[in-house]
Amino acid sequence: MSPLAGIHPVREALRAGRPIDRVLIAKGAASPRLQEIIDLSRERGIPVRFEPREHLDRASGGPQHQGVVALGAAEKYATLEETIASGGLHVILDGIEDPHNLGAVIRTAHAAGAAAVVIPERRAAGLTDVVARSSAGALAYLPVVRVSNINRAIEQIKKNRYWIYGLDERGDRDYDKVEVLSPAAFVFGAEGRGLHEQVRKHCDFLVRIPLAGGVASLNVSVAAGVMLFEWKRRWTAGSTMRVE
Repeated sequence: MSPLAGIHPVREALRAGRPIDRVLIAKGAASPRLQEIIDLSRERGIPVRFEPREHLDRASGGPQHQGVVALGAAEKYATLEETIASGGLHVILDGIEDPHNLGAVIRTAHAAGAAAVVIPERRAAGLTDVVARSSAGALAYLPVVRVSNINRAIEQIKKNRYWIYGLDERGDRDYDKVEVLSPAAFVFGAEGRGLHEQVRKHCDFLVRIPLAGGVASLNVSVAAGVMLFEWKRRWTAGSTMRVE
């Protein structure tokens, strides 16, 4: 769905139950009709962001948006309860903002056999048309869960006996030498920043991909591919490497 701009189109899309990823409201804008949109969004669990008017200009392609823009979701989100029940590998993304990277990770996760991808609702890309195109169709098959707080989501996953592996350049174990216990979840950080400190603390293991040369890190979609296909190779071969 293309961006919707204007009070009436956004309000009617919300009333009709159309898939919406998030609603943008111009900072400082206020009216009963805008408040109705905010209330409708919150009733449906759709994030509302208050952003400078120029951000809405860019999102809608012009200034004629009346202070509100809705960004459509390419697919509906799954719930964590649904995906945990499968017992399969979960890929948790700690704030990936580039929709092309998000789509590429979803594509890779599906190809490797993951059960679900988990993303945060704030300061991260959602399921837009760009993500759908970058996933090359994988978004239609792999459930994506959006959560309000990544740390709480990890805690919920751990309560279901999952082991959490965070990919971090400061990790103390190489990705190809650590035993991956089942069920498992892999956590990947955002572009250029890596994992948030609190997310790192919630991981059971921190692993790294050893790199040659002067480059300190890999693009997140490439790093996810390396780790996910190592996991796939081992499970296909029945390998049981131990933690060192």
